Amino acid sequence: MKKWWILGIVAVVVTLVVVNMVKSGGKAVEVEKAQVVRKDLTEAISASGTLTPKSKVDVSANAMGRITGLFVAEGDTVHEGDVLLEIDPTEYASAVHSYEAAVQTMEADLRLSEANADKAGMDYERAESLHDSGLSSDEQLQAANTALSVNEAGVAASHARLRQARANLDKAKHDLSKVTITAPMTGVVTRLNVEAGENAVMGTLNVAGTVLLQIADLSTMEAEVDVDETEVVRVALGQHVDVSVDAFPDTTFAGIVTEIGNSPIYTSTGQNRQAVDFKVTITLVDRVVGVRPGLSAKADIRVASSTDALTVPIGCVTIREWPHRERTKNRRPRRNRTADDDSTGVEREDKEGVFVIEEGVVRFAPVTLGITGEDDFEIVTGVEEGWTIVTGPFRSLRDLQHGDEVAVSDDGQEKEE
Repeated sequence: MKKWWILGIVAVVVTLVVVNMVKSGGKAVEVEKAQVVRKDLTEAISASGTLTPKSKVDVSANAMGRITGLFVAEGDTVHEGDVLLEIDPTEYASAVHSYEAAVQTMEADLRLSEANADKAGMDYERAESLHDSGLSSDEQLQAANTALSVNEAGVAASHARLRQARANLDKAKHDLSKVTITAPMTGVVTRLNVEAGENAVMGTLNVAGTVLLQIADLSTMEAEVDVDETEVVRVALGQHVDVSVDAFPDTTFAGIVTEIGNSPIYTSTGQNRQAVDFKVTITLVDRVVGVRPGLSAKADIRVASSTDALTVPIGCVTIREWPHRERTKNRRPRRNRTADDDSTGVEREDKEGVFVIEEGVVRFAPVTLGITGEDDFEIVTGVEEGWTIVTGPFRSLRDLQHGDEVAVSDDGQEKEE
């Protein structure tokens, strides 16, 4: 009796399992759907960086000394030729006065040398006349000629000394002019590194701290962004760019790629790994009111576009084995099988594709992808306009197989594209 009781329980359990398998095998998978539509697509590469003026000048001192006058503040607008600051001119003015006196002395020496030369010339003419009359010897004529030559050489030397004195005076005046620093261009003082009373150091390229201030033309700005090495090969001069600035979240500025760097930028990413980027310069076409150099910016570089392209949502593209395997009744094909497992000997490979819904059953359709838009893929081959495809949810799309029955969920009605 007990034996029959146990056999009865086992039979009931087996029956329940079989019924449950049958039910689960025929249960439709809930999915969301959309239609294949045509639209204009633009593919963009995103990169981050900072804004910098297209034209800027670092102003350094060409003379050393204490700053006695500072006539601008950071943020001031200046025009070319405006006086920015002045360095103590006392030492340089003294040098000018000294060389002016030297020039006057050399001019007096020149006049004296010229007078002596004139006298020596007249003496030679008189000696020559006496010599021709037999009233003077050859030695006397030679002595007069020598005196004339010496005085003429003295005139030449005085001229040379005067030129040297004048050159020294010109240099002293030039040095004096350097103590007054004027604006080399019209723009805004974007950086001021000194205060009145500090000592100005002559500008040297390899010495930090020699830049007194910076003037920039903020009417034309550039975005300098770092683009990954895998994407920079698609960037070209003249490509259009949409630039967004964190400080102006509701505005997008138009720009154009004007420079692509050739030197790599290495950035450590940890564990001895390095990211390789390249600097891309984008000139903004639109004027940015209230801009400041150094503001964070994001650039979307349009590297490709397609008009009236056949498109599907990005999330609906998945990968499946193709060609698909024939299904047995109420049984899904086994995954991760190789050609050796298949008695047909058909060689299969993973393909990108979408699931097309036809009368409540899905069919996997391999596709060839084109450019990638913000939310959609361009489909080059594999589907036609108007086809209904599965777009989600991910948990269903992940396990969906060719030939599965599907039902569109209430919140997964066809999306408007």
